[in-house]
Amino acid sequence: MNLNTIHSVYFVGIGGIGMSAIARFFKQRNVQVSGYDKTETPLTLQLQQEGIQIHYTDDIALLDKAVDLVIYTPAIPATNQELQWYQQHQYKVVKRSDVLQMISQEMNAVCVAGTHGKTTISTLIAHILRHTAFGCNAFLGGISANYDVNYWSSENGCAVIEADEYDRSFLKLFPQIAVLTAMDADHLDIYGTKEEMERCYLTFVSQIKETLIYKHGLKHARNFEVPQKFSYSLQNDAANYYASEIQMKNGAYSFLFNKDGKVLNEIELNIGGLHNIENAISAMAVCDVLQLDKEKVRSAVAAFKGVRRRFEYIIKSEDCIYIDDYAHHPEELKMLLSSAKALFPSKKVSVVFQPHLFSRTRDFATGFAQSLDMADEVILLDIYPARELPIEGVSSQIILDQMNVNNRHIMSKEGMLQWVQHAPIELLITAGAGDIDQLINPIKQILQNK
Repeated sequence: MNLNTIHSVYFVGIGGIGMSAIARFFKQRNVQVSGYDKTETPLTLQLQQEGIQIHYTDDIALLDKAVDLVIYTPAIPATNQELQWYQQHQYKVVKRSDVLQMISQEMNAVCVAGTHGKTTISTLIAHILRHTAFGCNAFLGGISANYDVNYWSSENGCAVIEADEYDRSFLKLFPQIAVLTAMDADHLDIYGTKEEMERCYLTFVSQIKETLIYKHGLKHARNFEVPQKFSYSLQNDAANYYASEIQMKNGAYSFLFNKDGKVLNEIELNIGGLHNIENAISAMAVCDVLQLDKEKVRSAVAAFKGVRRRFEYIIKSEDCIYIDDYAHHPEELKMLLSSAKALFPSKKVSVVFQPHLFSRTRDFATGFAQSLDMADEVILLDIYPARELPIEGVSSQIILDQMNVNNRHIMSKEGMLQWVQHAPIELLITAGAGDIDQLINPIKQILQNK
């Protein structure tokens, strides 16, 4: 299907962060857009304000029967009545990844893949391309703090796309340039084994048309078959791209950006987390491959405000620090906590963590416990099920049982808010990929009132 022949689109699960970006893409092209989602959220309300019709009841009577294309997310259950109706009546029904494939074929795609860092890196690349007036079409897996959106367009035929490994979606992409951040095991409910997941990453790499920017030290790096490849690292000078002379000040950083032993730029990065320096190195490596003006890149990085829910400061004062993050994998929690402790070494660290998916909790309970043990105090919420049904014997308790930190508890959301009300808090971190984001404002109000 040619994108230019589509005049009306219906989204089943329009409120997802990736789905909403594509909905905005079609709306910007003057395509009629409508859709369904089970829950009203700030994002769906924004879409409605932009002229997109959305309803929140799975009802065949409410769907649009005069559409050229139906797009659904794999997060939608197969029992969804609207999705079944379209499939049974021979409509063109595709996944979100199929549309991204069409977009990547129509444009020169810069894709970011890997278990960690995809959203921050893709947002920073897109931000730099926009800020430097190079221009791009951005399809992001998070909300850019600079522009408060997850999609923007450009006349430049370049698309920045987050290459999601869930459901093997990234195998439909054929990028000009790609970043590969990590190949840690995840989504084992899809892949079955770590080895199968690694095999799929190698397939993705083989589909890159021009250049791969990959994290130094990645397993299988010698097997990456691609016309041109460069490695990046936080500080390892064996990599092609790396940082040196890193300095911290007030939760921000300055450092030198190096390529093969030569300093390319002096950089200021005004977001927290040492891992975000490494993310910035990979993004600037892409810009170096694109031969962007170095001074314009330096200015763009300094202006970058980050991504909502990625080491996001909700409160930042001398008395209290409150950071929120999307971390939902043991390695992400480890990076989050180590960065926070490095930035604020004298503060007691309290973490509220909501595990995401029963299968992920089962598969990585030990890793979660080890990462959370880095905190001084841990509150575990119940598992957010997302698309899954409960698994017998799997609950937040299996993480708690393997932890060593003395001050650890399982609480309901209401109980946790009561705890915030009365506990002495110096540095609070909320983390998780479920609906814990709905607790950010209530927590913020309690802390500010205290």
